[in-house]
Parts: sequence; C-alpha cells; structure tokens
Amino acid sequence: MKRDAILTWGAIVVLGGLSAWLGWWLGQRALMPDEKPAPPGMVITEIGQPVPELVLPDLRSGEPVTVSGPGRTRLVNYWASWCGPCRKEMPVLDAYARQQGGNGVKVVGIALESPDEALAFLREVPVDFTLLVENPGPGDSSVQLGNRRGILPYTVLVDASGTLLATHYGAFPDPESVQAWVNSNAR
Repeated sequence: MKRDAILTWGAIVVLGGLSAWLGWWLGQRALMPDEKPAPPGMVITEIGQPVPELVLPDLRSGEPVTVSGPGRTRLVNYWASWCGPCRKEMPVLDAYARQQGGNGVKVVGIALESPDEALAFLREVPVDFTLLVENPGPGDSSVQLGNRRGILPYTVLVDASGTLLATHYGAFPDPESVQAWVNSNAR
C-alpha cells in the first residue's frame, strides 16, 4: 500500500513537471511571433555589420541626434508607453545608465510612438538617459536593426565603431541582467 502511494505521488510530480514545462514551452512559442519579411527595398542590418546612418529627433528638445557611426558603445532600446514590459524596464535601464556614467555604455531609448504619448509617460516615470522618438511602422529603424518580430521592448548593442553586436527581445528584469548581456556580447 505504501509503495503504491509513493508511485502514485511520484507519477503526479513527474506529470506535473512535464505539464508545467510543456505549458511554458507553448507559451514561449505563442508569445514569440514569427519573423516577418522586411518591407520591399529595406536592408536588414545583421549582427557584425555596420549600423546604417540613423538620425532621429531628441524627444525633449526635438534636435537631431545621430545614433549610428563611431562613438561609445551604445545600448539602443526601442519602447512605447503602451507596452507593459517597456514601462517596467525603463527604471532598470535608467539605473544601468547611471551605473555607466559618462565613459561606459551609452543608453539610448527610442520611443516608437508620438512625442506627446512618450512625454506623458516620462512625467510618470522620469529617466535621465537620451531619449529619441520615431514613428512606428513596418519600416522603422527597429526593423532595420533586426526586429522582424515587431516585439517591444527590443534592444540592440552597437560597438564603438558602429557595428551591430547583438539584439535582444523582451525586457531586462534588473541592471545586473543588462550588464551580463552587454558583457557576453561586447568585444
């Protein structure tokens, strides 16, 4: 009798574990949409290639800011105020940017929405790193830099020479995870 109970509970634990894993796996498949083809004529920058010229307006001042080309290593994060994971990630990126100071990795956020929507969000969740704005669409710069799934937040790492080093779908949970991702992809 005791042996049967142990086997029954063992089977329940194993089946529960398999069910949990299967649910997680299916959830990941459902949450990660398939890649979409690039718009006609758009060249997608692949890892190891130079980032094409990218100049966007500063969200606060409207002045043009160059994102591409040589300079400091840059972590470029695409976000929108309507995106729940983006909202949670913004303070994480702000903390990471403060840790980097003026000589470390430069954090640049690109809001894929109207300036008014992005500025309204920043009144609720202020951040100090550079913020730019771009109209979202099938040909925005996130797509050009590899976001063929249309997922936000989407982050790219660009080295000091202007080469695309890595891409990341989804939010970083804490500054340490951002640093670990940068460390594992930086040259």
